[in-house]
Amino acid sequence: VERMIAAVKKSLDYLTSQFGPYQHRQIRIVEFPRYAGFAQSLPNTIPYSESIGFIARLDEDDEEAIDYVTYVTAHEVAHQWWAHQVIGGNVQGATVLSETMSQYSALMIMEREYGREQMRRFLKYELDRYLGGRGSELIEELPLLLVENQPYIHYRKGSLVMYALRDHVGEEALNAALKRYAEAVRFQEPPYTTAREFLSFVRESVPAGMESIIEDLFETITLYDNRLVEATYEPAADGGYVVTLEVESRKYRADGQGVETEVPVDDWIDIAVFGEREPGSSPDGRLLSLEKRRIDANESVFEVIVDEEPRRAGIDPFTKLIDRNPDNNLANVAAGDGS
Repeated sequence: VERMIAAVKKSLDYLTSQFGPYQHRQIRIVEFPRYAGFAQSLPNTIPYSESIGFIARLDEDDEEAIDYVTYVTAHEVAHQWWAHQVIGGNVQGATVLSETMSQYSALMIMEREYGREQMRRFLKYELDRYLGGRGSELIEELPLLLVENQPYIHYRKGSLVMYALRDHVGEEALNAALKRYAEAVRFQEPPYTTAREFLSFVRESVPAGMESIIEDLFETITLYDNRLVEATYEPAADGGYVVTLEVESRKYRADGQGVETEVPVDDWIDIAVFGEREPGSSPDGRLLSLEKRRIDANESVFEVIVDEEPRRAGIDPFTKLIDRNPDNNLANVAAGDGS
């Protein structure tokens, strides 16, 4: 209960500051028995099953544990904006405006709680469930913009898409565009807003030269296959270490039946180097370097200079892209011949 209350307060602070005022005088969580295991957001009231929150035990020592009590609570509070203030019409893409945006809000709240270096576990959780969901699709997978109440798309893929978008354009620019959108359609009467109108505001946040990310993230089913081939390091002449990373990157577009076609890769993708582990750092170690590098070939070699001895390195380390196999993105760094 204490964790729920703390999550409500943090959520109200974030959502009010970023997207506008809360519309009620109170907010309350109502427990119901575990005949069902879900939470829901009604006006100023969140029914919450005892089975997904009230009996939770979070293992603080488990680095892979997901604080789902805070996550679920933040998501449901966010619905007071995304579904109660911004109301989508009953057309394709409607759940982007409610579920995807509540997922994004929850991720931002979680990031403030745990820090960016710890977000890999949340994003990996979403990626695993998206990939599993698309593998069991019975009818047709649709791009996020056209989603038809498919939870693995509007929840799982939606989280990854919005986090990647924020990462490319910046939280301040993205949230400013989202706030303008919310102000334009808040408490709207019919005809209601749509995902296409939402996307028209989102485009305003995208810098010139990066417009293709909208097509990749929202309008198509785009997948990646990134891999670290090898990473080595040598002492630098003026101190520190030079890390050499050999990476492979491939990009695919899929149709609704899962048939994939390879397309040229031309993307800005994170390249990272990690050092020794310490309390509060990523499970891969303390982040020594993280920068986006343009990758426009299937095979690339990069050099990164760091101040401390490197331990691990890789491509897209925090699983921001929809990678078909993220487990081969990182590996240990080996000492080079000159070390």
